[in-house]
Amino acid sequence: MTNYRISARATAALQLSFIADALAMPVHWFYSPLDIYKAFPGGIKKFEAAPVFHPSSIMNLHSTNAGGRGAQLSSNAPQVVGDIILKGKRKYWGIANQHYHCGMAAGENTLNLHCLRVLIRSIANHGGRYSPSIFLRDYIQFMIAETPQHPDTYAESYHRGFFANLAKGIPPEKCGAVTHDTASVGGLVTIAPIAIAELLHERSLRRVQQLCRTHLFLTHPDEHLGRICDSYVTLIDALLFNEAEDSRVLISATAKQSAGIDVQLLAQKYQDDNQVVGGKFSRACYIDDSWPSLLYLAWKYSDDPQQALIANANLGGDNCHRGAVLGVILGLATGDGLSDWFAQLQHAADITTELDVLVERD
Repeated sequence: MTNYRISARATAALQLSFIADALAMPVHWFYSPLDIYKAFPGGIKKFEAAPVFHPSSIMNLHSTNAGGRGAQLSSNAPQVVGDIILKGKRKYWGIANQHYHCGMAAGENTLNLHCLRVLIRSIANHGGRYSPSIFLRDYIQFMIAETPQHPDTYAESYHRGFFANLAKGIPPEKCGAVTHDTASVGGLVTIAPIAIAELLHERSLRRVQQLCRTHLFLTHPDEHLGRICDSYVTLIDALLFNEAEDSRVLISATAKQSAGIDVQLLAQKYQDDNQVVGGKFSRACYIDDSWPSLLYLAWKYSDDPQQALIANANLGGDNCHRGAVLGVILGLATGDGLSDWFAQLQHAADITTELDVLVERD
């Protein structure tokens, strides 16, 4: 296999990650497929803007001063949301049925994918290598910028917990907060660029797993999630350098080893994806449900990434972050970055430049 084929797979993986997130954004955390089809007749089939009404939103119950749920203070006292991060956007948080990504346009990416871009730039600007300290510096600067660097109105628990700890004077490398949803699929969104860049530099799986764990624990300090991260990096390595093996074999082996499930049997047993994602496993962010769900989708749609991302979006729940990881696996498996669709992203040109620097082509 030529280096070009490997770099093309890497680029496709990251392109699909951005596509999956933007595709799912308008129905992110819709927990009933009926609500998705009510808001978008026929379901999500293309990039759409965020609707005004969100039937499943509990954004008004989420803490604006810490990770997890909690009080949203009405006083003028400084808070994490609005004063440290998401400046000027706290006003959106106290409204019932408010969309998490209020006002975002079709083809726009959510905050976690903008953080993925921060990571990609930090690697590219450091000679193609990952540095935890440089990432933390860039992440903090990005999140606290006086002029918002992203369009999102929502930040997951891990962002709020991190900056709550930083405001207390805790060193950045120890600011990762533990909440009820620390072990969530959102923690895996920024893993792929590190794994790809470092494996292309030196194919030492154990070293790269450790480096990815170090990064993960900066924001998601959870040992169980760390073990899933190890399995994810192992799958990235196998697919990136795969020469002849059927990608479904690699995905199936990962599912059995890391989640104890037979994805082929699931696909044969259930005709409707909702019976698996939403039935057997929750649609929510928790890794014990989201990881087997996305491996099931990766196996079932291993040769059709576009249909996979459409299916993922219409399953609802944490479809943005589940989709971002699913996209990586499918891009590596097929080498198809759905370029025509990718070009419709709001920031496609800038992302392309960033990816070209990260994944040098011979």
